[in-house]
Amino acid sequence: MNSLRTRLCVFLLVAALLAAGITGLLAYRNTLKENEQLFDYQLRQTALSLRDQGVAPNLPPPGADEDAPAVVVQIWTMNGTTLYLSHPGTALPDRAVLGFSDVDDGARRWRVYSMVARNRIIQVAQPLELRRDLAAAAALRSLRPLLIFAPLMALLIWLLVDRALRPVQRLAQEVRQRDAGSLAPLAEHGLPSEVQPVAHAINALLARLKLAFDSQRAFVADAAHELRSPLTALRLQLQLLTRAPDAESRRDAAARLEQGVERATRLIEQLLTAARTGPGENVQQMQAVDLGELARQAVADVWPQAEARRTAIALDAPGAPGAPDKAIVTGDADALRILLRNLLDNAIRYTPEGGRVDVSVARQQEALLLAVDDSGPGIPPDERERAFQRFYRGQREAGDGIGSGLGLAIVAGIAARHGAAVALLDSALGGLRVELRFPLQPSRESATP
Repeated sequence: MNSLRTRLCVFLLVAALLAAGITGLLAYRNTLKENEQLFDYQLRQTALSLRDQGVAPNLPPPGADEDAPAVVVQIWTMNGTTLYLSHPGTALPDRAVLGFSDVDDGARRWRVYSMVARNRIIQVAQPLELRRDLAAAAALRSLRPLLIFAPLMALLIWLLVDRALRPVQRLAQEVRQRDAGSLAPLAEHGLPSEVQPVAHAINALLARLKLAFDSQRAFVADAAHELRSPLTALRLQLQLLTRAPDAESRRDAAARLEQGVERATRLIEQLLTAARTGPGENVQQMQAVDLGELARQAVADVWPQAEARRTAIALDAPGAPGAPDKAIVTGDADALRILLRNLLDNAIRYTPEGGRVDVSVARQQEALLLAVDDSGPGIPPDERERAFQRFYRGQREAGDGIGSGLGLAIVAGIAARHGAAVALLDSALGGLRVELRFPLQPSRESATP
């Protein structure tokens, strides 16, 4: 039963029938109680009507309707002489309990009323089974309209549920008619309050998809533009190599071609990294990560590159071997490793040969601070906000000439996924200082880098 309409109809119909059953049970009990009071009243009035009569002249003759007597009357004198018995076949006791009482003659139970009048004992009895049958018949008569209108009630419930679900049907129809490129928000006006959260969530999803698609389209356009230049340069350098007149010219052309291939390779690697870390991509499960350990691994990874450029790297981070403290954050270890690699790679590439790069990880109040300082040219304050845009290089040029303008954009994307604030500042080394503030992990559980 996967249909919401069918579920609602079945549940409502069952609830209605259950309510009718409870109503019938209460009606039966109330009718039985009222009828018992009414029958008791009739028994007493019958006995009172016989008080001043001789031998009950208005009652049916003895022996009438012996099989199913409705009322049995017995009158005898104080000395036990029977004056009248309406149904001789009944085995009522010859001793009476004054007032109302229940008597069992072995075959059935009787409701009996006895009284003393003019030296006579008058006893009037009625079968309890008959009284209950009359009460049940009265209760069924009260339930008969409900049983008759049950099909009509089921139809009415179906129509009301169908009418109540029409906004959901309209919303589903509107979504069904959309094509893959239509990301306009759904109309929320006129929807019931229970359906509006669904429409609002769908609109929020459409907005995120539109943002992701726009970002990807812009990324593809920028990537195509960025790839055009190095590929053109490679073609020209290849032509120069084939046309070189002597060995020295060929060596020079081959060196330039190698640089062009290296620049194109790095650009493609950065493009792939940016595509993996962009909006809308799958996010790995967050876990406790030791940021200090990741920083040490990142420094070890870029150490050959730093040595080639004669750049000194210093690391200051908690969690050294044997130290109890660790810099724990909640995040994706692979993404954070990419973030650190890009920060260090940028710092080394934009720092002149013989420069310095400092990496620090420290606790500051309710945050964990990651900072990378370099002694390069830095970024002017008026360009720092745009430095996080893809393919933006500004006025500073990399020392090796193969910057792609994607490093800080990748850093900003990963930082946003981890709820970290990133800022570009002036460094005490004279160049750029990149600061990231991560929310502090409250527990000190072991990290999994």
